[in-house]
Amino acid sequence: MENENKPQGQQLQVEVAPDVAAGVYSNFALIAHTKTEFVVDMASMMPGVPKAVVRSRVILAPEHAKRLAMALQENIMRYEKQFGRIELPNQQPRTVAPFNIGKGEA
Repeated sequence: MENENKPQGQQLQVEVAPDVAAGVYSNFALIAHTKTEFVVDMASMMPGVPKAVVRSRVILAPEHAKRLAMALQENIMRYEKQFGRIELPNQQPRTVAPFNIGKGEA
């Protein structure tokens, strides 16, 4: 059913520039939104250091943010089916902070 809306024989080609292909490590995410967009800041932080450094920012339309959330959920389910449940020890629900840091400032 997924492919019903896709023209037959057409493939999406994606080019990744070398500087982007290296990626950036992130262990912390900050998410904000307005009526028209979601802003996702991917950051990294070290234990004992009270400051996270934003490494990348992605701005999405609300529809794309929802599609991303659905795609992540689907891929997490596939990952857990293959490798086992992802445990979040000592984490409160819905947090994306890797360490116990309390409330942050933006």
